[in-house]
Amino acid sequence: MSLPVPRTPARAPGTAVHVKRLERRLLAYAGCDDLILLYPVYAVFFTEHGLSTARISTLFAVWSLTALLVEVPSGVWADAVSRRLLLIAGPLLQGAGFGLWVAFPSYGVFALGFVLWGVGGALRSGALEALVHDELDRLGAADRYPRLMGRAAAVGTVATAVATATAAPVFALGGYPALGVASVVACLLCATAAASLPEHRDRSRGSHDRTGYAATLRAGLGEVRDSGRVRRALLLTVVLTSLWGALEEYVPLLAAGTGAAVGEVPLLVLAVWAGVAAGGLLAARATGVAPPVAGAVLAAAGLVLAVGALSGAPAGFALIAVAFLVFQLADIVADTRLQAAIAGPSRATVTSLAGLGTSVLTLLVYAVYGAASGLLGHGALFALFALAYPVVGLAVAWSGRRHGDDIP
Repeated sequence: MSLPVPRTPARAPGTAVHVKRLERRLLAYAGCDDLILLYPVYAVFFTEHGLSTARISTLFAVWSLTALLVEVPSGVWADAVSRRLLLIAGPLLQGAGFGLWVAFPSYGVFALGFVLWGVGGALRSGALEALVHDELDRLGAADRYPRLMGRAAAVGTVATAVATATAAPVFALGGYPALGVASVVACLLCATAAASLPEHRDRSRGSHDRTGYAATLRAGLGEVRDSGRVRRALLLTVVLTSLWGALEEYVPLLAAGTGAAVGEVPLLVLAVWAGVAAGGLLAARATGVAPPVAGAVLAAAGLVLAVGALSGAPAGFALIAVAFLVFQLADIVADTRLQAAIAGPSRATVTSLAGLGTSVLTLLVYAVYGAASGLLGHGALFALFALAYPVVGLAVAWSGRRHGDDIP
């Protein structure tokens, strides 16, 4: 997870003011994006409407498959047209899905909601990273990228924690309908925050026609094909994001498996998100960690996750929180490595290719988790997937030794 120490670029007068303005708007966007009160309990909501773990996994598969199909086209569109436009549209679609869930709860509507969520997420994936990096680069402050994205991730996590803590009393007052209304309002606020983000780009490099779209796609594919550094960073991003990102969706079910009541589940989930928030805040400091150390930390985090999940007790969520802290930190550092490696104009396209790989691997995790849920409990399944992290840690250490500062 190490990165070369960048030279501080020359910055124009007033740069600090513009960077601070960008940061405030980014943090507002990140906070609203994750202030979703349905997050900690929607899996439980599904079970209360008769869905088994296997059927819930099929919904997660629909979600991932939708994102898989839309991921790259939306990234190319972001490069060719407008990244801010996609950042506005994404939360609006997601909010529509949440509203449908609580208004017409059924398997078909749940699936439709995940389709809307998948499209909305794909529209934002790649577009946000590309917009922030290019705006910072324009200001001569690209070295601030890991700090800003780490803070945004931390704010998003804190927003998730606030939503998690708030979900219990709101549920007690108005049940799932109240949680749904609050979630839709948060999505509307997120779209409003997206509209305030700056976007200064040379539109002559992209257009609405098929020629501009095709050229943008070719440029992105060519960069991945021709740069080993980009490929290695992309691969690490895919693996890290997919594993813990997929398991995250089952954390409420893991919490419920400890015997906690529905109203107590959000509090256990809150402990995990506290760890994730800490990981976002620490990410900028982790960019200089040597690959052998980074690999050992990833491996240890996987073992800690397994122990916490297998404990079957609420206290085990403290260990899960520590593991997720490391995973979030590593995720942001891997994204920073990827953004630093991209040299061409198709930044959102390349980032969306990473998103495509993430969707494919996440879909595989959901399929395996759902198929094995009839044989193993949630704790055992978490422990099974946690064993992948020692393997990833070994790969990081080995590749760092072979390629110097490059990470696989």
